[in-house]
Amino acid sequence: MATSAELLANCNFPPPGTSVNIAVSGGADSVGLTLLAVDAELRVTLHHVDHHVRDTSGEDAQLVRDLGARYDVPVIVHDVEVARGGNFEASARAQRRRVLPPGALTGHTMDDLAETILINLLRGAGLDGLSPMVDDPSKPLLHVRRADVRAFVIASGQPFSDDVTNDDTSLLRNRLRHETLPILNDTSQRDIVPVLARMARVVRDDRSWLDDSAATLYERGLGEVDCRELVTWPPALTRRWLRFHLRSADTGDGTHPPSTDEIERVLEVVRGARVATELSGGRRVHRQHQHLRVEQI
Repeated sequence: MATSAELLANCNFPPPGTSVNIAVSGGADSVGLTLLAVDAELRVTLHHVDHHVRDTSGEDAQLVRDLGARYDVPVIVHDVEVARGGNFEASARAQRRRVLPPGALTGHTMDDLAETILINLLRGAGLDGLSPMVDDPSKPLLHVRRADVRAFVIASGQPFSDDVTNDDTSLLRNRLRHETLPILNDTSQRDIVPVLARMARVVRDDRSWLDDSAATLYERGLGEVDCRELVTWPPALTRRWLRFHLRSADTGDGTHPPSTDEIERVLEVVRGARVATELSGGRRVHRQHQHLRVEQI
């Protein structure tokens, strides 16, 4: 079992004495994050979001309160309501982000990174989707394995909760975790998680270079560039520029770039192969006097 010092050597925490907010569900990952942050001598405030979905949600909130009491750190419980139906996971995530302080630390591990890469791959993601989270300072455990964090928490004697929905393979992430990743490990005859994590960091460097190269172009607004100029740009550059300018707001959940499919449809508008196309957020993109225009529909 890895010791606190060994785990901390692979964590990306700010300097000792820094004040941090930590999102704690009560599961092993977020509890482990809390223990490590305390060992890293950070000034910790714990935040628990109670969605009131499960009958035991109150027990999770009490577990986090007890955790705060044990280490003499403040705890704030946020009560939210999530409407049933639709994409419940996305709605719950949006509610969490709405109430949590900006930059709150989360217990995402290397395993979460690998799962997210696979989810994005299945959705047809580009460079951003294949390198998620890796440059996010709110996720200090991305070099640490989930099993190591869990073993560390068990050895500490600190109670934690296991969300029973994590075993529900009707949910995409869980099916990837319990079925797809073991098959990939068996097929490749290796642990694929570190491989995917390494790939994400290489891709991150590639997209960072591309963004740096395009930085001056990002200053030009969507309607400022003639489509006859756009068609002369390298396709990779045009896609990055369009993704930058066509992000849509999502209340409580930040902003999101359009999908790869949406970008390809916009490129058809740029080339004149399509008159207009609709985008997420109830928007429509069309050409007017050789310039792109966006309107709400």
